[in-house]
Amino acid sequence: MNHNERVYKMIFASVYPLYIQKVERKGRTKAEVDEIIYWLTGYNQQTLQQKIDDKSDFETFFAQAPQMNPNVSKITGVICGYRVEDIEDKLMQQVRYLDKLVDELAKGKAMEKILRK
Repeated sequence: MNHNERVYKMIFASVYPLYIQKVERKGRTKAEVDEIIYWLTGYNQQTLQQKIDDKSDFETFFAQAPQMNPNVSKITGVICGYRVEDIEDKLMQQVRYLDKLVDELAKGKAMEKILRK
């Protein structure tokens, strides 16, 4: 299995608490993480919780997302050493978009900037 496949098979429910811990250490909240996920994917509280309960992997999580935000192309910059706008693998790019938004939240960026308003 290559690195990408390992990431796709990671269970969203196992990574989600890490996103929350990361931002809470910086004084941000779970509600803000959720808002980012809703904005990015079109999930809502109920459907997100369903994905967590189902132990969906990242591949399924993004494949079944109700609607990826049309403004995702405005998410740019480097995450984990990769420039997100240059990642060719669509699914990996979506995973990194989420990483990048959570990272911006942890770094104290204003919510409206994170949500590319």
